[in-house]
Amino acid sequence: MSVPQPPEPIPGARLLFSLDPAVSHLNHGSFGAVPISVQRAQQRLRDEMEANPLRFFTQGLVDRVAHTRRHLASFIGADPDGTALVSNATTGVAVVLQSLGLRPDDEILSTDHGYGAVALSIQRECRRTGATSRVLPVPLAATNEEVVQAVRDALRPGRTRLLVIDQLTSSTARLFPAAAIVAVAHEHGVPVLVDAAHVPGMLPTTVASIGADFWVGNLHKWAFAPRASAVLVVAPQWRDRIEPLVVSWEQEAGFPDRLEWQATQDYTAWLAAPVGVFTLRSLGVDRVRAHNARLAAYGQRVVGDALGVAPELLPEPGGPEVAMRLIPLPPALATTIDAARALQQHIAERLATEVAVMSWNGRGWLRLCGQVYNRADEYERLAVRLPPLLAQR
Repeated sequence: MSVPQPPEPIPGARLLFSLDPAVSHLNHGSFGAVPISVQRAQQRLRDEMEANPLRFFTQGLVDRVAHTRRHLASFIGADPDGTALVSNATTGVAVVLQSLGLRPDDEILSTDHGYGAVALSIQRECRRTGATSRVLPVPLAATNEEVVQAVRDALRPGRTRLLVIDQLTSSTARLFPAAAIVAVAHEHGVPVLVDAAHVPGMLPTTVASIGADFWVGNLHKWAFAPRASAVLVVAPQWRDRIEPLVVSWEQEAGFPDRLEWQATQDYTAWLAAPVGVFTLRSLGVDRVRAHNARLAAYGQRVVGDALGVAPELLPEPGGPEVAMRLIPLPPALATTIDAARALQQHIAERLATEVAVMSWNGRGWLRLCGQVYNRADEYERLAVRLPPLLAQR
């Protein structure tokens, strides 16, 4: 099996970011990277806010947020009237969970690929309401058909109050067939929350075509928005039931205003988010997506080869457009969350390389991302330097 060829760098792309050039940033998926133009746009908004706070917050801010929301909803193919801006996907999940009105006989079904903070949020809401959390194991190598069938078999109509499914998993970098899963759940009368934290900007998606009851996605990862920028999309039948985590002055305005207006929070990240989308479009959305996916695939292969992982044992992401790839680490490494965090920090300190180290199902995994500021030689250097470092652990 031949090694995939890396893409040609996008000219000038690295200069768009203020990242430390002494560090290889191969973990875009965790916190993203904000282009300099977007940083400056947000700073101009902050300067405006600080020049006259009363005017900024009381004269037209609700309308400015609504205009921004419509622009961002169009980018992801969502209904603007059913879209609310939130700080991140985890916040959107918490809003949905506390709006359901769970009861002791209810259960929430999720998979073992779910994001850790989302799992904690589910557990907290179940403790608060007496509902039950049930986690469905899904093998990493399962086909899309097997994933859908596993979900179908696990649903308990009349008891399963919500299915929480990832569109692109964070822990395993796996693309799930979200639309097909939603269709199966709806056949059984089960509403679905799709965690699409990594989707906006990375994957071509029309949210409306997925048909989920709830869909959450971050804009500050792959859409170049400032951090604390995300969207929650809600189907029409649920909008009147969605309540904010904190009640503020737009409570009586209904969804989405009641969710977005949170008193004196910093709205500048939201207002600057369209500049991130503009930057992505300026580079060429399809061009960026193809570059990032090819680079991640190249990184997975060269580092996997260096660690002695046979190509057929490298996990497939479920789609060629995924810009995150997983590599199994040697046994006994990063088998717990604490050990994974320690190893990630060790790699950062010793190799000046930022990666994600995951512990999933008792196995350690290295997750690599590809972004326009990355180059093939960064993965090649990691491939040379990582095996001796791991041999010392």
